[in-house]
Amino acid sequence: MSKIMIVDDDANIRELVIALLQNNGFEVCEAVDGREALENIDIDNPDLAIIDIMMPNMDGFELCRHLRSDYENMPILMLTAKGELANKVKGFGLGADDYLTKPFEGDELVVRVQALLRRYKIEASQIIQIGNITIDKNSYSITTDGSHEDIPMKEFELLFKLASFPGKTFSRNRLIEDIWGIDFEGNERTLDVHINRLRDRFPEQRTGFKITTIRGLGYRLEVLT
Repeated sequence: MSKIMIVDDDANIRELVIALLQNNGFEVCEAVDGREALENIDIDNPDLAIIDIMMPNMDGFELCRHLRSDYENMPILMLTAKGELANKVKGFGLGADDYLTKPFEGDELVVRVQALLRRYKIEASQIIQIGNITIDKNSYSITTDGSHEDIPMKEFELLFKLASFPGKTFSRNRLIEDIWGIDFEGNERTLDVHINRLRDRFPEQRTGFKITTIRGLGYRLEVLT
């Protein structure tokens, strides 16, 4: 049973989210702000965090930064009353995985939580089957319809990152830091070039997925139905 941490200073929201998740088979723990969440996280050991942005003592942005730094493999869902693009950009830039604006539908929250947990489970396995290709990080190999393909290492790492979380939007800065490192001295054009090379190597008509540019945010990989 997966455990979800709810971090929100609004007791009514916490009560609502806890009821929704418990009714769908999740174990739940809670915190009233980012500071309390960090104090209890090693004790509670959650599998996913749902965090509000506007909180006293430590807001959701700061909490997100700490979680992504110290608990890299924990999915983060931002839950906030603000839906402006600037907040989404900042949240994704700090490492949030998804974003849901209040008021929200209970079913949508549960579906998003389930999807995030599946994505992280896929990444942890090191083998991804997406569209018509298999990406194996254990051997750094890609197989398309039974045929092996070799690609440069940075392209492989970028594709694996995007494919590990289909439907998730990654900020440009996040991708650059994750693939090239925080001390990378190049520019965003390097990322654009690698994205275009992946699009050329793996056309959507053949592979069953595409890499989409999200204006003002970054990129995400989408599986075609």
